[in-house]
Amino acid sequence: MDAALATFAATLIIYFVAGTALALASRRAGVGTSRDYFVAGYRLGGFLAAMTYAATTYSAFMMVGLVGLTYVTGVGAFGFELTYLLATVSILALLAPRVWGLARERRWVSPAEMLSDLYGSKALGPVTAATYLAALIPYTAAQVIGIGVIVQVLGGGSESAYLAGVCLAVATIALWVYLGGMWSVATTDAFQGLWMITAALGFIVWLFTWGFGDLSKLASSLAVLGKEGLLSTGKVWTPMIFVSYTIPWLFFAVTNPQVVQRLYTPRSKSALTRMIALFAAFGLTYTVIVTMAGLMGRALTATGVLPFIKDRDAVTPTLLAHAPPWLSAVVFVSIVAAAVSTADSIILALATAAARDLYASIKKGVSDDTLINVGRGAAIALTLIAATVAVFRPGFIVELSVLSSVMLLPLAPITFTAWLLHKRLGKYSRAAAITALVVGFAIALTHAVIAGGKKALVTPIAGIPYSAVILAVSTAILVTGLIADAWRRSK
Repeated sequence: MDAALATFAATLIIYFVAGTALALASRRAGVGTSRDYFVAGYRLGGFLAAMTYAATTYSAFMMVGLVGLTYVTGVGAFGFELTYLLATVSILALLAPRVWGLARERRWVSPAEMLSDLYGSKALGPVTAATYLAALIPYTAAQVIGIGVIVQVLGGGSESAYLAGVCLAVATIALWVYLGGMWSVATTDAFQGLWMITAALGFIVWLFTWGFGDLSKLASSLAVLGKEGLLSTGKVWTPMIFVSYTIPWLFFAVTNPQVVQRLYTPRSKSALTRMIALFAAFGLTYTVIVTMAGLMGRALTATGVLPFIKDRDAVTPTLLAHAPPWLSAVVFVSIVAAAVSTADSIILALATAAARDLYASIKKGVSDDTLINVGRGAAIALTLIAATVAVFRPGFIVELSVLSSVMLLPLAPITFTAWLLHKRLGKYSRAAAITALVVGFAIALTHAVIAGGKKALVTPIAGIPYSAVILAVSTAILVTGLIADAWRRSK
């Protein structure tokens, strides 16, 4: 075992042991009821709530995918990611207090349960839960694949190293969710979020010192990128491409159950306010660091220090090949942490849906202990399903995971309507919500199959961005139901 691999292995062991110790310690908070297990009994402080929101949101895509995307397409990638952050913070600032208050009043645990309650529809909850499962299991599998690939690369490229990485991912995700539910996930997310931001800071400081040395050299190197059109939107980020990519992310905060569920958890309004402020600070800092790393890497290529890196996902590993082994290990483990934090949050959200919205809808009068056990069993089963997909690495599943937010996009108008107009919803709105979700999801999946997972996002439908079509169709169906209810009330 060479020094770099030994350092990575040692760092990975420290990460796993420390995270597991935190997960065990979190059990002291108490998991007496299903609400304790699934939403921490509505008792998270502002810091924990912020860190679990941030670590859940920012996956391995940032340090691997966004660095590479910025390297290839330039500063337009920063605009793409910043649009998501601004939209999310705006939605949280305007609507999170309302959702938090309603969750306290109505004792929600799952986002599907929330929609079912606000629409007064018993059918909407299970349909929404099934949509979550279909859209997010592939994405979870992609996180497991990412961890497996990292271990495989550092282990010399062997298949056994890849399988070891998959096993590590499965053990970590399942164990941390099993031990204390949301308490375990929140505390380990805080640990992982701090690891992620610290590693990113260390990476960018080293990259500046190693590649440039002073601000004047960095400025002159970036000026070369300006001449190549990489400091503007350029030819890559056309309006069609930008809209296609950003629409799903604009509504991520209202369509993805793992983040909606976190709006229920802060213990007070002041904790909720602190959560939003700290998340905004974390998101802006992390986004700036990651995109600067991509630009600096491309600047090193433009000035002849590095050859052009064709595979954009190889940009971060290529840069880290020049870093000290300890720094490479810390950054690679931060990528593992980002994948694990996203995966265990999704698994917990899906386990909540399986227990509360599917099992409890079939079997009435279920006790809290049974719900917790069903949730734990579902978490293990879902993690194993994701691992099975990861072992076989089917390309289309991995590509489809990129489209998870698109497949969940019909939930945007449904959720906004529920939050803002729940007192005016009737039987036509209920029917329209279910129809909008089914039709929107069907369009998303059908187009992905026809166009191909990689090309679906950038292939328009009748000249209109794919994601915009889904949003428009689902919104139109829902508005029709709202109009019918208004007409019925006026009679």
